[in-house]
Amino acid sequence: MPALLEASDVRASYGGLRALRGVSIAVPPRSLVAVLGPNGAGKSTLLRVLAGLHRPDTGRVLLDGHDVTGLAAHDRARRGIMLVPEGRGIFPSLTVAENLRLRAMDGARDRAVEAFAVLGERLDQQAGTLSGGEQQMLSMAAAFSDRAEVALLDEPSLGLAPRFVDRVFEAIDLLRAAGTAVVLVEQYVRRALDAADLVYVLRKGRCVFAGEPGELTHHAGLADLYLGGAA
Repeated sequence: MPALLEASDVRASYGGLRALRGVSIAVPPRSLVAVLGPNGAGKSTLLRVLAGLHRPDTGRVLLDGHDVTGLAAHDRARRGIMLVPEGRGIFPSLTVAENLRLRAMDGARDRAVEAFAVLGERLDQQAGTLSGGEQQMLSMAAAFSDRAEVALLDEPSLGLAPRFVDRVFEAIDLLRAAGTAVVLVEQYVRRALDAADLVYVLRKGRCVFAGEPGELTHHAGLADLYLGGAA
């Protein structure tokens, strides 16, 4: 199946240090692609390159076969690439309703509230007073935009209690059911592998594994080396 989103031989640097060293990935339509690896492997940098927030030194990013490498992040968002960054990117001084108007474009608030019912109960509440789990749900609202072709989720369950982790993965299921492809960077390796169609493992800026989740589980030594035994 042709890729909906593709990165080809991407190299990227921060302050003279090479963060990505020739990484290529392909995201088929309606798929969930897990990007795994230890801290410092380049996972977040890859998502930022895909979203247009970090310009690669070399390589290309293609969306539906069209080269979008030179497009700014807001232009990519208009074309359907939605990034949910690590760290709960919300506006804490605004209400939940105001955040949803800003984050869930094209009147997609109802879809976000369907995924996270608690947000519908907190519409008039200041976002900064929500619990950590509720703030993460609000941050994920952008992925429910009517325009979303691909949702890039960077550690969406980081620091959450188990019940909120379950809700995050339920929301991911809703995204896929609506036809949105998902690229997931995730600390809960087993949960990510159970949900994924394809897996890429990064280490020190290089892709050291690409394939289906079942193939990775048959490489116990690889999993121990690059995932710390968590797989």
